[in-house]
Amino acid sequence: MAHLVEQMAYVGATPWHALGHQLPPKQPLEVWAQQAGMDWTIRETPVRYLAQPEDGGPAIMAFDEQKVLYRSDTNAPLSVVSGRYQVVQPKEVLEFYRDLSEISGFELETAGVLKAGKKFWALARTGKETTLKGNDVVKGYLLLATSCDGTLATTATPTTVRVVCNNTLSIALNGAVGAIKVPHSTSFDAQAVKRQLGIAVSQWDSFMYRMKTLSECKVKSHEALNYFLKVLCHQDATPDQSTGLSNERALKKVLAMYEGHGRGAELSAAKGTAWGLLCSITEFVDHERRARSQEYRLDSAWFGQGANLKQRALDHALQLAS
Repeated sequence: MAHLVEQMAYVGATPWHALGHQLPPKQPLEVWAQQAGMDWTIRETPVRYLAQPEDGGPAIMAFDEQKVLYRSDTNAPLSVVSGRYQVVQPKEVLEFYRDLSEISGFELETAGVLKAGKKFWALARTGKETTLKGNDVVKGYLLLATSCDGTLATTATPTTVRVVCNNTLSIALNGAVGAIKVPHSTSFDAQAVKRQLGIAVSQWDSFMYRMKTLSECKVKSHEALNYFLKVLCHQDATPDQSTGLSNERALKKVLAMYEGHGRGAELSAAKGTAWGLLCSITEFVDHERRARSQEYRLDSAWFGQGANLKQRALDHALQLAS
């Protein structure tokens, strides 16, 4: 799906998904819309069908309970949704960041579309940053994404990126405000979402305090194996379960990354620690997990099974360090 490369853009270093056109810093949103493939609108029309009455010729009939969504630039169909479905336009996702960029110092870093326009997103750097032991730098971001096929609510997610390996991880702790989700059954109110995000973004210090705790939690080899088994295979380690695992390739890969082959695995914050365990999983999901293409890898890592795997890894790491 190489054509999708033309529907993404980024500034700075090449992003971990390695897709898109590079832009100079501080471009206006209009340039982002054009270069990220987001300068079109979602149009809608009632579902129609060709009926064949018994006593006459064919007739075009409307089914008002559903509507077809399609692209304004190509007329390509995007989805069939209920008549109550509330559309969020690609430019609305970019516009969300206008005042955040002008007033709060956010900087757009990547944006684009997935699945030929069925899903689109923008990711901005917030300016938050923390350094763990050994110069292990973690930066704060805000991801806004939505879909027009019902597969994803409009979702604003505070996210971290570990600089040494470009690994991404959502800021979501048990009991804390994480992603803000607006279902497509209601209209998207950008300002209301930003007010809610004020709580979520304030969780940065608390989240990074937990990550520092993970970096100080030393892990024995049997604890590392048990952790990976729980995260990848949903089981505890026993003497007769060290081979024949359904997810054996993944297990071997994350163990190797944790034991020194991962990016940043030798940094003091990660070597032999619970933080290193978590980073091995996030690196595996973002860079190594099998996927049909980088587009599918990105979709999974941020919105699908990969995102769920990262959350499970975070939860088990925090349990280990508690």
